[in-house]
Parts: sequence; C-alpha cells; structure tokens
Amino acid sequence: MARLLLFGGKGGVGKTTTSSATAVWLADAGLRVLLVSSDPAHSTSDSLDVKLGPVPVEVEGVPGLFGLEMDPEAKLSNLLPKVGEAVNNMGGNMGGLGGLGMMLDPSAKEELADVKSDIKTADMILPGLDEALAFDELLKHMENPTWDVVVFDTAPTGHTLRFLSLPELIEAWSGRLLRLMRVSGGIRSMLFGRKESDAMKEELERFRRRVLHVRRVLSDPATSSFTLVTIPERMGINETMRAYDSLVEYNLPIGGCLVNRITPEFDHPFLAKRRQQELDRIGELGERLAGVNVGQLQLADSEIVGIEALRAVGQTLYGEPTPLPDAIGPHPIGAVLHHEVHRGMVGEVDGDVERIQLHFPGLERSDLSLRSEDGVLFVGVNGREQAIPTETHVKSSLVKASLDEDVLSLLIPRNSSE
Repeated sequence: MARLLLFGGKGGVGKTTTSSATAVWLADAGLRVLLVSSDPAHSTSDSLDVKLGPVPVEVEGVPGLFGLEMDPEAKLSNLLPKVGEAVNNMGGNMGGLGGLGMMLDPSAKEELADVKSDIKTADMILPGLDEALAFDELLKHMENPTWDVVVFDTAPTGHTLRFLSLPELIEAWSGRLLRLMRVSGGIRSMLFGRKESDAMKEELERFRRRVLHVRRVLSDPATSSFTLVTIPERMGINETMRAYDSLVEYNLPIGGCLVNRITPEFDHPFLAKRRQQELDRIGELGERLAGVNVGQLQLADSEIVGIEALRAVGQTLYGEPTPLPDAIGPHPIGAVLHHEVHRGMVGEVDGDVERIQLHFPGLERSDLSLRSEDGVLFVGVNGREQAIPTETHVKSSLVKASLDEDVLSLLIPRNSSE
C-alpha cells in the first residue's frame, strides 16, 4: 500500500505548490509517485504546466511521477442510481405511482410527499458526499502496488473535514429513505420492486462501509500524514488552528505545518514591520500547535510554475534528493518539512525464486487474498484486487506467502505455472 501524504489548508495559501514540489522531490529520489488533486480549481495542472485528467498521466521531465485530477462531481450521478431513479420517478400528484396513488389516504400522500422532498434535498446537498467519492477513489490508487507514495492536494480544508463526518450523515440520510419505504407500506414492492428496494439498502450500507474504511486509513499514522499549509496572516493562522483542532478530534495524524510566503528580511521599515508581524503570528501558531513541526518558506521573487521551479522549492523543503534505498523502509526525509515514506513494493530474482515484498500496514491476514489467473498473480485487499507484476507466470498454489510487521512476503518459484 502506498504511503499517503495529504496537504491541506485555506484556498490560496500555496498547498498546490507545496504538494507538487513534494511529489517532484520524491520522484527525483527514485520513488514511484502519484500526485492527485480533487481541488475543483484544477490548479495542479497549472502548477506542473501539464494537462492532467481523471486517469494517471506521466509528467514529462520527472521519471516516476504521474498526476491526475479527480472530478468527484462527475461520479456523483452514478452513486446510488436506484435511489435517485426511484425518487425522481415519484412526480407531482404521485404520478410516479401510476394509479396506485389513489390507494393512499390524503395524510399518507402528504407524508410521502414530505419524505420525498427531504430525500431530494439530501441527495443534492449531502455534505461531504463528493469528498467521499474522491477519497474512495484515492484508496484504490493507494492499494495499487504501482505506487510508493500518493501525494494528495486536497480541496480547501473544510471539504476534507465534511468528509470525516459523512458516516453519521449517511445514517441520517438512509433513515429518511427507509422512512419513505415504510410510509409507502404495502405498495413498496410495486413502487421499487422488492429486489430494487433491498438493493438500495445494500448499496447504502456498502457505501457507508467504504467511507468508514477510508476514514480508518486516514487516521492510521502508518499509512497517512496530513500537512497543514498556511500563510502568516491572521485569517490564515486562525483557520489553520481550527483545522488542527478538527484533525485532532478525528484522530488524523498531523505530520507538520508549513507557513508559506513569509516576507524576506530587508533593511526597509515597511518590510521589516510586516516581517515582524508575520513572525509574531508564526510564534502564536507554534505555541498552539504544540509538538507539531512548523516550517517556514519565504516569499519567492517570481511565480512558482513548471517543473524546475517546483524542483527548487522541493530542494528547499527536503534538501538535495538522493536515491532512497531499494527496501520497503521506512525512509525518513526532510529539512523544513519532514515525512516518513515507504516503498509500496520491492522485488528481486534470486536463482529459481522470485521474491516480492508488499507494504500493507495495519492489515490482518484475513484482509488479504491471493489468486492467479492465466499466469497473473492477484492480491486482494478487503475484497479489492490488484495485479502484481512478476517476472514469470504464476500459479498461486505454489506461492509461499507470509505477513510479518506490515510486510507481505511472496516467494514465487520461477515458471511456477508449469
């Protein structure tokens, strides 16, 4: 499983620059990196000066770096389609019921219309729903052994925090749906079809479980780390403090904080006064974020756009990149900011045996599955499978597997499919 580094903060504070520079640095250090953005402004493409889309695109000039920009709103129409179709079919005057609306007394019709209105509203504005789709998509990439690190340029902090409260909101939302089904009483199977109504409930429950699983991954320091990015102004500092409190409340591991765009030191009264005010703000932030490394990055003398500009920022944040050891890790990195990263997968061929190690922190043996098909090896994580690249055709029954200290080790006989 890839290491997840999240960067978040108020809009316009430089989190896209920070996350992009981090991704470039990690790739320069020899890791396989996926840079992901869910920010609707699509500023990651602008920062890299590369057109990104919904599938990973190789970033020219940085071997090992790929990027994508997710569009969770585009996926929203595909979520719970049976719920949306059933509710939308319930037109005015109970037209969606055909002649069955006449079977209900006036009070039942009124209650059914009220519930329908509730569900339509919840369907449209359920807070955190688009973020949930983004994080669920993100988890798929984390479970892909292709990547060592996934760097996530999040939407503004409030979007991320809404997602964290989503499981409880889904409970309330599904409760309204079940109330609709209860009020409709004997005509429920005619309205939805019994199989369709059961499918709706199952889809709600599956989605709720996925959200809870993502939240567990985000709260595990072995898999995830959140870096707050801000600027040395009162509004930015205040929002960072509020975000810090919320991240602590939801038990998300905070890897550090970067204060961006600090006025450089000049012998000029105006600039000196402004710089001192900024340093005072940073001091307040440091006291409030006790135990969290607060790094500082000065205001640049030009726009930071393109690979070389990002590479320079990355070297300021983490030092000169050197190839990291070809081992799972952990590998500590950092200068101004500090992280701990792992390789997602390492492999070698030793005579008649191919050895592969996969990093799966926090998982039990029961969470994993192993099978082969047409000589291709598949490893499943909580029911979601990924193909593992191997040097030879594989028969899973001949593979020796062991899970020890978050590392799944596979011993594959060469030509094991024979």
